[in-house]
Order: sequence, then structure tokens, then C-alpha cells
Amino acid sequence: MAAKKIGWKTATAIVVSNMIGTGVFTSLGYQVPELHNSISLLLLWFAGGVLALIGAFIYAELGAYFKQSGGDYIYLSRTYHPIMGYLTSWVSLIVGFSAPVSLAALAMSKYLGIEHVKTFAIVIIIFIAFFQCFSLKISSHFQNFFAFLKVVFIIVLIWVGIYISPSQPNALLWDSSWKNEIILPAFASSLVFVTYAYTGWNSASYIVEEIKIPKINLPKALIIGTVFVTVSYVLLNYVLLKHASIEELENKEEVANIAFYHVLGKQGVKWVSYFIALQLVATISGYLWVGSRVTQATAKENHLWKPLGKENKNGIPIYAIFAHTIISIIIILSGKFEEIFIYTAFVLQLLATAAVSTSLFLKKKDRTLIKKSWFLLLPIIFLLFSFYILYFTFINHPRESLIGIAIVGVGGVLYFFDKTKMVRNHK
Repeated sequence: MAAKKIGWKTATAIVVSNMIGTGVFTSLGYQVPELHNSISLLLLWFAGGVLALIGAFIYAELGAYFKQSGGDYIYLSRTYHPIMGYLTSWVSLIVGFSAPVSLAALAMSKYLGIEHVKTFAIVIIIFIAFFQCFSLKISSHFQNFFAFLKVVFIIVLIWVGIYISPSQPNALLWDSSWKNEIILPAFASSLVFVTYAYTGWNSASYIVEEIKIPKINLPKALIIGTVFVTVSYVLLNYVLLKHASIEELENKEEVANIAFYHVLGKQGVKWVSYFIALQLVATISGYLWVGSRVTQATAKENHLWKPLGKENKNGIPIYAIFAHTIISIIIILSGKFEEIFIYTAFVLQLLATAAVSTSLFLKKKDRTLIKKSWFLLLPIIFLLFSFYILYFTFINHPRESLIGIAIVGVGGVLYFFDKTKMVRNHK
């Protein structure tokens, strides 16, 4: 059955694809209205990377220990109670994996300059979902190809931005004002956008059963992917600050277009837009791939979800892929980009916090990478940062945060309905 499994390179491609999406090309515009110092802005992206890397180490341990696809669902169900796993899968279905697909497709439309943004976004999601429905081999080739384009594009973009001198006054500011900025509430709330941009560092852990020798290849994929993305994000944001002013970037989504217009001119920036759009194909594909496996894992153990566990002859959960596709389309038709962005980021941070806490119960003998007692410092640091981010997100964006909490609440109601129905069926 080894032929039906993927190696560490494809697993790393999934991590990189899921991480590099809309966030890094849209977030800076929401950070600069209150944060102007380059040190504090780059520190945001570095802190997000450190948090993601800590998370990657933790998930590598959890994935290697539990050895089941499903990620958060497995960790929370097995460690705490089935309702915790149920809630995380519900949120993953409705928001966690479906909303990033929606956001990536919407951003793709905007960067291509498509007039009918939502229509194009819907068509592209359906097209990519179609490629996910054949076999693991086709999915792997499709993912690897677009992930390779993504990596090459990011490297070229950074190289060009660093090599070429700025043509106008820019946003770079290196004075001591960063010391005051990092204690502002705006710094904490900006971490919401940054942590969303890093979402996906745990993606390979959700498909551990599809990875060859997961004890070796899962940690390798999670850590290599997260380190590459962290370095890329810090350098890319430096480039954006180097080639655009604060005034130009403020509250804008298309920050890469704004910065590279000054680097490559009107014609050149069109190609940047096209490639940003193209690299988002890998993001959409990665989230559909991973999200459908989480849904499938839940379907194996819960009555209402059972139809979503159905596979085709090649073992692909086509009904789960179809469900994520439909929900992504509904999200596109029902919300605004920034609103979707914030409540998605809030809920994903909430889920990651719960899942990471399960690592506190891993015994020394069950850990693969870090046997020492200081391993416990990693989840503690992650949890403290997470609570910090969640608190300030709720304070600054109460409406969007409550939308996220309401989505979790609906999952709780469904759980009890699901269990009641299951008990009746067994009588």
C-alpha cells in the first residue's frame, strides 16, 4: 500500500501551500494604521513564525503518537471527551478549512482584476475540487506542481524586492518607537492577522495515515515547511515596507500590488498579480485536501456525518470534498472579506489552543522528538500567546468573535442531537 502514500516532500508541499495563502499578501494593510515602526511590524511576523514553529513541534509529537488522520479531532476526542473533537470538526467543516478556501478564491479574483469576483471565486473552487476527486497520485502531482510555483514565485519576489532600490519615500522606520508600539493593544490585535497568515503549519498532521513513515516524515514536513514560511514572511514584509509608504498601504488588501507597482511598473505589477493568484491554487487545493480528511475522520465515528465518510475506489473522500466545496461557496455568497477573515482567525486560534493543550498529557516515553521535561514549556508558551491573542481579538472585534463563538455553539447543539439519534438507533 506504500504506493498510495505520500513522502515528506509532498507533505511539506501541503504545509507550505496551506500556510502561504491570502494572509501574507493582505494583512500588512490592516497593521500599519496604528503600527508604523518597521521593527515592531517585522517582529509581529517573526513572533507569528516562532509560535507556528512551536506549534509544529507539538503537532509533530501528537501526530507521531496518535498515528491517525484527523488532527485536532483525534487529539481532543482521545484526550478530553468526544464532544471536543466533534466541535473542532464542526468548526473545521464550517470555518477552519472552508473559509480559507473562500478567502483564497476571493483574493485570487481580486488580484486577477476579475469584474465578477464572487462568480469567478466559485468557479475556481469547483475546478480545483474536481482535481482532488480522482486519486492520491493525481492530487499529489497537482499539489506539488502548484506548490513548486508558489515557492519559486515567493523567492523571486523577495529577491527582486531586496535587490532593487526604492524609487520613492517608503514605510521603513527603524527608530526606538517600536518599544512603545509592542505594548499597544493594536500590536496584539495585529497578531490575529499574522497568526491567520501562518495557519496551516499543522496541516500535514491531519493526513498522517497518508504519509510514509510518519514518525520521521511528519516532523520533517511540519518543521521544514514552517521554517521556510517564517523566513519568507519576514523578508516579504520587509520588501513591502521598502517599496511603499504607510499612507499607500493603510487599510488596503492588495498590498503586494501597491509595493511592486513602484518596483516593476504598471506592466510588471500585472505579472505579480497573476502569480499571486496562481499560487493561491495550491492554497485552495491544500485546504480541500486536508479539510476533507478531518471531516472523513469525524464521519467514521458520528452518525450525522456518516455520508461524508464515503470514498471512491481510490480511497478519496469525495463527499467530504463536495461538502467543503459547497460550504466555501456559501461563505463567499454571505460575507465580506474582512469579516470572514477575522472570525475565521479567531476560531482557528481557539481550536489550535485547545488542541495544543492535549500535548501537556503526553508522557516522556510517548514523545518522539523531545524526551526532556522542558518540552512542556513549548505548549505553555503557545497557550499564553494564544490567550493573549484571543483576549485582544475579542476586545477589538467583539462582533466577529461572537460570530465565531456562535458557530462553535451550533456544533455543541448538533453533538447532542447526533448522540441522541445514535442512542435511539441502537435501541
